[in-house]
Amino acid sequence: MTTGHERAGTWRGRLAARLLGSASWGACHLPERLAIRLAELAGDLWYRLAPAKRDLARANLERVVTWMAANQAGDPTAWPAASDPRQLERLVRSAFRHYARNYLETMRAPTMGGAYVTERTTIEDPSVVDAAFAEKGPVIFVGLHFGSLELPGFYLVERSGRPVTTPMETIDEPAVQAWFVRTRNVVGIRLVELKVARSELAGALERGEIAGLVADRDITGGGVELSFFGSPAPIPAGPGLLAIQSHVPAFVAGVWRTRPGYYRGRLERVDVPAGGSRREQLTAFLAAEVAAFERIIAKAPDQWWAVFFPIWSAEARA
Repeated sequence: MTTGHERAGTWRGRLAARLLGSASWGACHLPERLAIRLAELAGDLWYRLAPAKRDLARANLERVVTWMAANQAGDPTAWPAASDPRQLERLVRSAFRHYARNYLETMRAPTMGGAYVTERTTIEDPSVVDAAFAEKGPVIFVGLHFGSLELPGFYLVERSGRPVTTPMETIDEPAVQAWFVRTRNVVGIRLVELKVARSELAGALERGEIAGLVADRDITGGGVELSFFGSPAPIPAGPGLLAIQSHVPAFVAGVWRTRPGYYRGRLERVDVPAGGSRREQLTAFLAAEVAAFERIIAKAPDQWWAVFFPIWSAEARA
């Protein structure tokens, strides 16, 4: 049973929530270019002070760029990093800067709704976006820890006029959790806890709304092992199961940074095969989803901030 103290959290949590609020206010009121520059400086400092994160990011990025170079895929300027340690290290340093910028965008979330996302984001193949919203029905969008995690949800809300329900990992401190919930609600993002995510996402689809999931890294365990950039990795099954059960169209969405304050986005449809067993349908859906992940990540591999965590099965066993 949860006690009143547990629901209220600790004084440290309440202080952290207040500091988050203050940091968010400051980030929203600083000139955008100055805020971005400060975030990049913080990323450079983080790069110097976090050797374990640096080593993991280097190993993960090396796997990605090696696959890119071998397949002549994605951004050609990243291919030399597969064989040149200095080029690889530049990517690692850039990854820290982009990771810091993601935190900045979290702080600036209240300013990034409405016209901001539509004016600042260039969509590759807008016809896919048009098709996603053509029938005004429920849609599943699958995102990843890449570029701006905030922007895809904000863009979907602005484009569709409907709320987006998405799961969020439970934070130990309720006050901090509440801060995230409040700031996302301002722009139409409805956050739900992982333990009720399945029913909440299904309910959103039944109401004709949008369900959003982030699924490029297996957080809860039990993922389906598939080839990801040429090596086996556990992939969360949630998007596939939801698509199979609901018969709702599903799309993979990614947004990455271009010049300061501007973004580029890509949307790809992922279909559930008509035939086969449930297991075969799930595996085929997830394989197509992973292929879409690879195409999007290869656009800007240093913006895939999942590289700071174990991704592949060999890393998890280690």
